[in-house]
Amino acid sequence: MTKASKPEPNGVSHRRVAISRRTFLNRVGVAAAATMLLPSTEAFARALTQERKLTLVNTNTHEDLTVICSPQQHYDRKLLTKVNYLMRDHRTDEARTMDPALLDLLYAVTVLTKGRGEYNIISAYRAPETNHMLRQMGQHVAEHSLHMHGKAVDFRTEDVSIRTIQKAAIALERGGVGYYASSNFVHLDTGDVRTW
Repeated sequence: MTKASKPEPNGVSHRRVAISRRTFLNRVGVAAAATMLLPSTEAFARALTQERKLTLVNTNTHEDLTVICSPQQHYDRKLLTKVNYLMRDHRTDEARTMDPALLDLLYAVTVLTKGRGEYNIISAYRAPETNHMLRQMGQHVAEHSLHMHGKAVDFRTEDVSIRTIQKAAIALERGGVGYYASSNFVHLDTGDVRTW
């Protein structure tokens, strides 16, 4: 509801705007949410300008790897080959080229959550036959899963709750984020932005 007032001598009229409490709270909520996203975008940008260090542990093979990348540098090919092997399908022992952007996302999550950057990898690359087998077993596995393209990782960490990881990953708006509370892991991928 808007009420017009008499024009001031300078020709400018002032209006008094009356808004409902619900509208006010809604606007405040939107403004608060927008400011909460700013630090996550900045954290992602900042993550790429500092030395990135992650420790990855494959929970199925018990292998581990420390990944270090200098600021503004691409990941070393030899290092990425080791990452590909660590994140292989443990059922078929088949490795595939993993999207290096997953490492950047994991590091950005580390920055946002102030974690140690030590991640237990539950599933990363998944061979098509493994994906099919898991679907046949009734697992909640997408038919065209990004795991089969080296663009997804399921993980947890010991020092940050999966709920906190989920919130940080969603705030980054850089891909898909799945929250699996009963299995205690988060899914992260470099596909379209979506959540479940």
